[in-house]
Amino acid sequence: MTALAHETLEAVMPKVATPPSDLDDVLWQAWKAMELPEGYHAEIVEGFIEVSPTGRLSHGQITNRLRRSLDKFLDRSEFAALQDMNVVHARKAWIPDVLVAPEDLEQHGTEDGIGVKASAVQLIVEVVSPGSDNITRDRTRKRRAYARAGIPVYVLIDDYDERGVVTVLTAPDPDRAVYDDEDRVAYGTTATIPEGPAKGFTIGEDITGPARMG
Repeated sequence: MTALAHETLEAVMPKVATPPSDLDDVLWQAWKAMELPEGYHAEIVEGFIEVSPTGRLSHGQITNRLRRSLDKFLDRSEFAALQDMNVVHARKAWIPDVLVAPEDLEQHGTEDGIGVKASAVQLIVEVVSPGSDNITRDRTRKRRAYARAGIPVYVLIDDYDERGVVTVLTAPDPDRAVYDDEDRVAYGTTATIPEGPAKGFTIGEDITGPARMG
């Protein structure tokens, strides 16, 4: 967690010992009360509020190429590719780089209007940012969190895995917090989404760019 996250939390969290059973509620209230500088966002991941800056140029390029391509693929369906939206599950909140959910979200929003319910999300994509904590968050902590929430398809676009790898994870087991099926495809070749509304969508060099230098 960044220093910014600690400073913000100190301003909004109660100055009393909190029983573990109440931690989710405390984090939830603290997260909703946070006011972050422009260019930052906060998520609740495995018992922590994590604050991250907006992605760098290469991250933004990949993310926007992906969203535009997904939108074209999903055209005339009931689903859309979305960005900058809270995904909420059991008082946990994430802001994926790209997600696929019903285009009409009216019945899928949380009661307080703060985001979309994870149960409506069919696919999540994270574009991995540099730095050990960012890499671990997307590869490990969010992988477990999305599996617990039953997100059907989780895709990692990872510049920092060998010379670039797209990993497609499916068959989530919420009880074990794992995805049972994994397909790893190197940059320069093509990864294919195997199920859901984006079934058949391909992620290739037109989205990731070429293999990174070794």
